[in-house]
Amino acid sequence: MPVFDHLGITVDDLARGIARFDPIMQALGFERSDADDSVSWWREGDVELILRPAREPGSGPHVHGRVGWQHLAFAVDSRDEVERLHAVALAAGWTAVRDPKIYERFNSRYYASFVEDDDGIRLEFMHNPPRDATA
Repeated sequence: MPVFDHLGITVDDLARGIARFDPIMQALGFERSDADDSVSWWREGDVELILRPAREPGSGPHVHGRVGWQHLAFAVDSRDEVERLHAVALAAGWTAVRDPKIYERFNSRYYASFVEDDDGIRLEFMHNPPRDATA
């Protein structure tokens, strides 16, 4: 059983949040479920992601680096997949924080990109393959 069951994210405008998250979550193979005051994406065996509107509209955006949310990283199977998801996010209105590249400070295999929306929600798409057994 996974330790994490679901992750809830508050957005200022639910319709805008759906428009930004849905292309990414669909590209990752998640199914969408709509409710009256929220939307969620789920995939068998994975953590469910839920968006809800802010109880206090206009109370954002979150500022990266302050106490609270930092970012959510999606692990993917290849560098090409990092680049594809980065492009999907940009097309959905996310802003590039860091374009896809290797992050040597983590290790020489860590390839990632970072995007952020106008609510201050930051996502990472990352590929970190295991070390080659022969190395």
